[in-house]
Amino acid sequence: MTETTGRRERKKAQTRRTLSDTALALFTEKGFDNVGVREIAQAADVALSTLFQHFPSKEALVFDLDADLEADLVAAVRDRPAGQSILHALRDHLTTREQWRGDDDDPVRAAHAALVDSSPRLRQYARDMWLRHEDALAAAIAEAASVSGNDPAATALARFALECSSMAGGGQDLRRLFDLLEHGWGGWLTDRTHRP
Repeated sequence: MTETTGRRERKKAQTRRTLSDTALALFTEKGFDNVGVREIAQAADVALSTLFQHFPSKEALVFDLDADLEADLVAAVRDRPAGQSILHALRDHLTTREQWRGDDDDPVRAAHAALVDSSPRLRQYARDMWLRHEDALAAAIAEAASVSGNDPAATALARFALECSSMAGGGQDLRRLFDLLEHGWGGWLTDRTHRP
């Protein structure tokens, strides 16, 4: 029974990977808006219903790592080194993620980033997908800080961390935004609004 289950899971994972790879190849070649889900299913040699069993929408085909992203965010908080603050753990995790996303030496990553940037629908989907992780991240922050699961400070930090990632132009900008949170607006505003 375990061997059958293992084989079934491998086959499902392979089908999912084939669909994702086929979609990305077609999107890169023709443009996201010029490819339909039926064309992707045909090119991957699967039924349209099979495609929708694995991916709820056309946009989801571009973002196959949604569950992994959430697990990584939660792990950054839960598995941080002893003595490291939650804020610094999130900053370091997200900065590393930004550096990975901006790796121009990897043609697959560069093609994926170009594809997402080419479509307003994909950019919005990416942002919405990223922000869906707020509840899980807030719960991990609340647990790590030993506060109630609905503590607004935990939710605020989760939202700030996720929004920073979408606002920042790169790792350096992300660090500056986290510094702002850590040290407050006072010094930043005083330095910029002081009149001689």
